[in-house]
Amino acid sequence: MTSKAKTSITFYNGLTTIGGPMIEVAYNKSHVLFDLGEVYRPELDLPDEKYQTLIENQLIGDVPNFYDPELTGKPIDHQRWEHAAAYMSHLHLDHSKAMNFLAPEIPLYAGPLTAKMMPALNEHGDFLLPAAGHEASYVRPIIAAEYRKPIQVGNITLEVWPSDHDAYGATGLIITTPDKRIAYTGDIRLHGYHPDWVHEFLAAAKNCDALIIEGTGVSWPEEKHDQSSEEFTGPKNENELTAQFVELQKDNPERQITFNTYPTNVERLLRIIADSPRRVVLHAQRAHLLRESLGKEFDYYYLPGEEKFADLQPGLEVSYQELLNDNHAYLWQAVGNYTDLQEGGLYIHSNAEPLGDFDPAYQPFLQALSDKKIEFKGLRCSGHADEKELKEIIKEVQPANLIPVHTLHPELEENPFGERILPKRNQTITL
Repeated sequence: MTSKAKTSITFYNGLTTIGGPMIEVAYNKSHVLFDLGEVYRPELDLPDEKYQTLIENQLIGDVPNFYDPELTGKPIDHQRWEHAAAYMSHLHLDHSKAMNFLAPEIPLYAGPLTAKMMPALNEHGDFLLPAAGHEASYVRPIIAAEYRKPIQVGNITLEVWPSDHDAYGATGLIITTPDKRIAYTGDIRLHGYHPDWVHEFLAAAKNCDALIIEGTGVSWPEEKHDQSSEEFTGPKNENELTAQFVELQKDNPERQITFNTYPTNVERLLRIIADSPRRVVLHAQRAHLLRESLGKEFDYYYLPGEEKFADLQPGLEVSYQELLNDNHAYLWQAVGNYTDLQEGGLYIHSNAEPLGDFDPAYQPFLQALSDKKIEFKGLRCSGHADEKELKEIIKEVQPANLIPVHTLHPELEENPFGERILPKRNQTITL
């Protein structure tokens, strides 16, 4: 007598780290993998980012039957697995950087904005890990999933839902097998531009058999105070952040003001451009990214000696020297050459690179501003749900099993509505 197939979940990476989740859901001869990122640990100072180096340092999961055999030296067992697919929740590198390592024959699904922007982000081959046998700028095919439309992978059905994070086009996933229903939040928050999308996704996931939830918001209990951890200081939502950008310009009418944001945080940048009283000028690379991925045109400038982009309208270019001389008309994106800036200016750092003290480039960057007596103003708004929001998310879903990932302290997330599972790396559980 043949035993009935059951749904299993295997956890390959990203359980007790901020980022890098790699999780497989399997049923019978069908399986899916999500996400495809690399854990960010610059302090390791690795000699390279080759497949084997990343595996040995646990920066990606050692996932069988998904990676390109050209990298692993191991064939995919197509007799064991007749149906396979992968899913990528959003653009951030801790969820996407290893997507080119996926075997070419395995379809990769993502939200439509993620699928559209990724080729532009990797245009110079410095965003993603390279695919075997391709140029560094190559981006493997990504299928732009229609929101909420079922995707069949053998016995498994996927539904991609719009969500909210500080990466443009972030999504969540609902997975249905013949016997179970599983929801994966990706990175999620309730204080962004689209809390309504998040609530709709959570309502669709209600009473699921397992909720795999990111837990960044409980990662720093030692820093707990009235304003929560450092991740959640500053503006409490994106609208408040944009308003503070505007106020800083009004409060400094005759002062050079520069800024920077993270490349994938497109919606924040679009809001800043729309609301700012000054004319916003982007570095040409960022203007080109928005032109390539969204078809939108913005004012831009080049640093001295930079190669010109053929797709940018010449009439929108502002000279670098004009920006350097200005103290009232422009809010412009500074990406380097800080010694060129006016003394006593204001620089606004909004979740931009370098990201923080953990990045070796951060302190030299701060010192360069300090040397010019430029005031550093950090305006950050977290892309992650804080502790209170995580409890609200769990309450809305009321899962039978809660599985925290993407956090330094998964044990601090609780499930008042059922069981909590704290899997180990490479562990398989059967629901």
